Amino acid sequence: MKIPGILAISLLIILFSCRKDSFITSSDARVSISADTLKYDTVFVTAGSTYRTFKIINENNQKLRLSSLKLIGGSSSSFKMNVDGIAGLQFSNLEINANDSLYVFVQVNINPTAANLPFVIRDSIEVSYNGNDKLVQLEAWGQNAHFFRDRVINTNETWNNDLPYVILGSLLVNTNQTLTINKGCRIYIHADAPIVVDGTLQVNGLKDTADRVYFQGDRLDEPYKDFPASWPGIFFLDNAKDNILNYTVIKNAYQAIGITAPSPNANPKLTLNECIIDNAYDAGIISLNSSIRARNCLITNCGKNLFLAQGGDYQFTHCTVVTYANRYIEHKDPVLTLSNTANNISNNLNAIFRNCLFWGENGLVNDEVVVIKNGTTTFNVNFDYNLWKVQTPPSNIISNQIINNQPPLFDSINTSKNYYDFRLNTASPALNKGVNAGAITDLDGKPRPVGLPDLGCFEKQ
Repeated sequence: MKIPGILAISLLIILFSCRKDSFITSSDARVSISADTLKYDTVFVTAGSTYRTFKIINENNQKLRLSSLKLIGGSSSSFKMNVDGIAGLQFSNLEINANDSLYVFVQVNINPTAANLPFVIRDSIEVSYNGNDKLVQLEAWGQNAHFFRDRVINTNETWNNDLPYVILGSLLVNTNQTLTINKGCRIYIHADAPIVVDGTLQVNGLKDTADRVYFQGDRLDEPYKDFPASWPGIFFLDNAKDNILNYTVIKNAYQAIGITAPSPNANPKLTLNECIIDNAYDAGIISLNSSIRARNCLITNCGKNLFLAQGGDYQFTHCTVVTYANRYIEHKDPVLTLSNTANNISNNLNAIFRNCLFWGENGLVNDEVVVIKNGTTTFNVNFDYNLWKVQTPPSNIISNQIINNQPPLFDSINTSKNYYDFRLNTASPALNKGVNAGAITDLDGKPRPVGLPDLGCFEKQ
């Protein structure tokens, strides 16, 4: 009577053993990977080498066969892969026992003093089984720099020019806190990393090229280094106040500067002195009912160079605002749109533009300056000593000494080579056509005359 029972138990053991020794082939096989991204957040101060691991876990009661485990970057990758003590770029037919796991070791070797490396080096490992493909992302720091991931400034902080700064995730300057960035700093921002200011941002660049402060995307390799929209931009929120940017260059953003709401105090919410905003895909400056003072600024080749709406308080002096359609930017919006309304909300608008240039070419725009008025709110808009390209001048403004539809004759423009020198040549109609507005130097830091200055941000020497 006991024999059948013993046979039954033995049969179950045999069947169970056979099941564990067989391979699951269904695409629904339960497989988990312990990490979707390996991040090597070590600052390399010399030639760097470090490793991370992840597990591929077979959660089934049968064996699993990985058809392929592959380092996508191959032999040119900065990463190296090791499985069960064997190094390789690709492995095939790897077996994982039932309810077991496989360890994968990934090493990165970087020389951070190599200036041609990007700041963030990426690759991925592809895990393939039963018709499924999964990726494990690899992310390491390349050049030596200060790396901030999802950084929040909760106390006053100062950045100095000892190493570049790389922003991953986001950077937030919190309410009532100040981030001071001193001369010569280079800030490189990843594609998904906005800089958000709800406190105060003070940038202390100086006139020499090496002493200016630069904000741009973190891809410095061809062809990405010249792409617009390579990072989101700098955004000033409702509580932001006393923001001052001196000799600052902001390049290749989606919206280089976004600013909302009036200043919380009597000072302008944002002051721009001798700044360059270039190659922003959507807008150079987009402002909703806020306050800006800008002097000797060059705002060029943006989707919308200046978009100032829903009212506000603005003073732009000796600014050059120009777009030439090119392979990156299709010039289809005016270089300046000014309005007291947006989203069915109207506010007081006070704006003065003095000694400025507003120009565009190769695009679809006839009127490079558009002024829109709705409702009965206060509306004071003054264009004083400017050159612009306008077929139908706005009728709701005060204007004085306007040079209309005369090309400013910049020094050198070559859109095919992406080369732009917006200094004035000797035949420019903008020479000596300004009025003394208190600006004693130009964007290059060179002196302006006591008498009649040139229009725009550059003074012909």
